[in-house]
Formats: sequence, C-alpha cells, structure tokens
Amino acid sequence: MSKETGAVAPTLVRDWDFKPSRAPLWYERERLTSALRLRHAPPKSEMLKPVSASPRWSLYFVYLPDGVLGEPHQFTLDQLRKLDRKLMVVCAAPTSADIPPALIEAADAIYWKGLDGFDFSAYAIGLSAIAAGSPGAQVLVLNDSVFGPFGDIAPLIERARWDLTGFTASLQFESHIQSYAFLIRDLTAVRLRALRSIFPVSFAYNELWPVVACFETRLARVASRRMTVGAFWLGPDDGSDPTVSHALELLDQGFPFVKKSLVGKHRSKQDEAKVRDALAQRGHPAPAPAPDPEQGRG
Repeated sequence: MSKETGAVAPTLVRDWDFKPSRAPLWYERERLTSALRLRHAPPKSEMLKPVSASPRWSLYFVYLPDGVLGEPHQFTLDQLRKLDRKLMVVCAAPTSADIPPALIEAADAIYWKGLDGFDFSAYAIGLSAIAAGSPGAQVLVLNDSVFGPFGDIAPLIERARWDLTGFTASLQFESHIQSYAFLIRDLTAVRLRALRSIFPVSFAYNELWPVVACFETRLARVASRRMTVGAFWLGPDDGSDPTVSHALELLDQGFPFVKKSLVGKHRSKQDEAKVRDALAQRGHPAPAPAPDPEQGRG
C-alpha cells in the first residue's frame, strides 16, 4: 500500500489463462503501417550442427556482434545443459566463422544467422529446424535479453498446462505473453504453420517497434486460435512490464530470470544494488553495466 495515497499496489496473477483484448486504434494503425512498410529480406543463415530427434529441446538465441561469448551467456548455457533436453543455439554473428568454438561445442544443434532480423528471425530458424528434425518435441525458447535461468526450472516447466506457455504476460498495448522466454508443446509442422505470421521465414523486421507490434503482442492471440495459451505470471492491470516493474517480487515467487535491462537502460526502475545482490545470491557472475542492452538486438 502506498504511504502517500493509501492505494493498493498492483499485483501479479499466477497461472493465467490467456484472454484476448482489443488493442487501441492508434496501435492497430501503427502495426498495420509497420507490417506494410518495414519488412526486409530475412537474415542469411547456415546450419553448423543439425537437429536430431528428441522429445525435449531448448532453443537459445545468442546475439554476438563482436563474436565474444560473455560470462552471462556461459551461465545460461550451463543452466540449460543441466536440463533433461537437448540444446539448440541460433547465434547471430557477423559470419559463421565468428561463432566462438565453446558455443559450438556446448550445443547439440547450432545455426548461424546474420546480425539483422532481431530474435523472432532466430526463433523462426530454430523452430523450423526442430519441427522438421524432431517433430512433436516440447521446446523451451529463450533469448539472451535475460540473465538466468536460476535454479532447477524443470518442475516449473512440467507444471505448464498450456500448448503455448509464457513465463510472464503483460497487458501493455493488448494482453500478450512476453517473448524473451516461452514454451511450445508438441511442435510440429502443422502447429508451426499456424504460427507462420509470427515466425516467418520469408521476411524479417530490422527495427524493434515492428517486432513488438507485429510479432510479440500478436503471438498469444494468433496461437489461441489453434491451441491453449497461458502464462505462469500475469503483470498488473496498469499495463506495466512485470519483468521490470515487479522484478524482485517475481524472483521471490520463483521466477527464474532477470532482465538485463535492469542493469542497463531500465536501472532506474528498480534498486540496482538489490538487483545485483539478487543475482549474486543466485550464483550469477556480476554483470557489467550497459547503457542500453537492447540496442542493436539481432
């Protein structure tokens, strides 16, 4: 409760079944404009290790414009390797020769892609490869905009009761699951075909706004036409991003990630010292401050 106003602070909702909502008219107009005017050719890509059949996969997108694998990346790789699932990496780097050998060694399957296209272009590459090479797999998808996962996330994953599960959902713009990490159950060519408008292979966006407007905020709504959709946590009804506005509360409830932006462009949204202390308590290497960790996301 706020000391100044006596108002009750917005709270999180657990185990939320997706309910579509209507986006504001201005947002729909901007989304349509983006869809029509900002498309680019998809990034180039190359398979370095193929996908093989397995009931469970993790798909991790890594953005390495300088070809350097940092300690936070290594932490995530180590955590993912502890899970009972194979690991696929899609790495954005200047060329395939710039991918660090340690990353290739850590992955059961790996693709290179060019630096453009943002994370959804990497998701499209990885999900297409898994649907073709390991149909029916359950896939954990995540990108490197987050630190973690922390602890053993297998019990949380097994608790997912939806075909498409977000770790968090937000009511910003329209109700949607957030795309830094999510789960897809029974990934097949048919299921992926129903999501092709979200994970296209024929085009990409090279700016953040159309990625959010045309892909992230539409993902849950498009998926819900063919499958069940939900999230482990729903953010407050004020439309804020729960991974920023409720980061420490989420950690206390067992949420296994911290957004990198909380030690970068969003450091003012939380007590940065407390965020760093929470990371240290979970064995995470101390991250260097960054002015804008989302800038240039490939």
